[in-house]
Amino acid sequence: MSTITFKPKQITKRLISVLPDRAQEVIISRYGLGKETKRMTLEAIGKKYGITRERVRQIENYAINNIRKSDAYAKEKAAFAELETLLHSLGGIVVEEELLNHISKDKSIQNHLNLILVLGEGFTKQKEDDDFKHRWHVNKEISDKVETSLHKLYKSISNNDLLSESEIVNNFLEHLKDVSEQYKNEEIIRRWLSLSKKIAKNPLGEWGSVNSPNIKTKGMRDYAFLVIRKHGSPIHFTQVAKTIEKVFKKRAHVATCHNELIKDPRFVLVGRGLYALAEWGYMSGVVKDVIRKIIEKNGALTKEQIIEKVLKERYVKENTIMVNLQNPKFFKKDKEGKYAVAI
Repeated sequence: MSTITFKPKQITKRLISVLPDRAQEVIISRYGLGKETKRMTLEAIGKKYGITRERVRQIENYAINNIRKSDAYAKEKAAFAELETLLHSLGGIVVEEELLNHISKDKSIQNHLNLILVLGEGFTKQKEDDDFKHRWHVNKEISDKVETSLHKLYKSISNNDLLSESEIVNNFLEHLKDVSEQYKNEEIIRRWLSLSKKIAKNPLGEWGSVNSPNIKTKGMRDYAFLVIRKHGSPIHFTQVAKTIEKVFKKRAHVATCHNELIKDPRFVLVGRGLYALAEWGYMSGVVKDVIRKIIEKNGALTKEQIIEKVLKERYVKENTIMVNLQNPKFFKKDKEGKYAVAI
């Protein structure tokens, strides 16, 4: 069901009918209003008519000004007002592509809508830059506040940060304290977040800096990191490979996945094929290395104490711990039955 009551093609037909033939043709070509929906450049239109690109620009500007001064334009006041109300309801500032897709998925209709936005004096287009996408707004004050808040939000996120949707929304709201309450709903906040080219979300729905490997994933290791992090506890590498294929739609050979996990210090092998994230605090190394680190940290310990602490670090059988503990090359037992590191 359409979000507008008027028909964009009928509106633009009435509006451009006030123009001379040449100006009509330039507008139709420039905005893709004919059978061909691809918009022509100033250069291409200039070549078609044997005139300079600057002359085409002058004709386009003349056409827009003439339409705005016409009776036909005044008669379409209700349509412009309706579109303005819609833009307000979407948050007052919206990414161009999102706005057009919200109204219609039809490329031809989108082109006609784009001309209506250009002609409407209540709408302002801000062109894409390093920080933001092409966007339209109906309130400069809101637009400025939102963009300033997005800058602050981006600066508060480090490259390693990964935030859930609720966390990014709450963080953003912290910077939006002086924006009217009418706009503070999650749908509008998400729409405002999509304005930024510096903040994005990965396929698992987690948000962060667009330059982060957790967002701009480049290979098996980055995919594996996100999968294990989302899982929240140690997971077998075969399951990691399957999840990568399911979520990221990337081929993930089990053996390749295992090899990549072994090489990367972000991962710790904590059991037979089970991997955890180093950031969770698991000790690196094989079982004897873990035993040694535990004793170095805590001093001499009983067999039971060592087994308890190792099992927090590794998913192994108690017998495996004992086999390592009883190797006199690495560990020695004192008169109290406690184990220390062999010198």
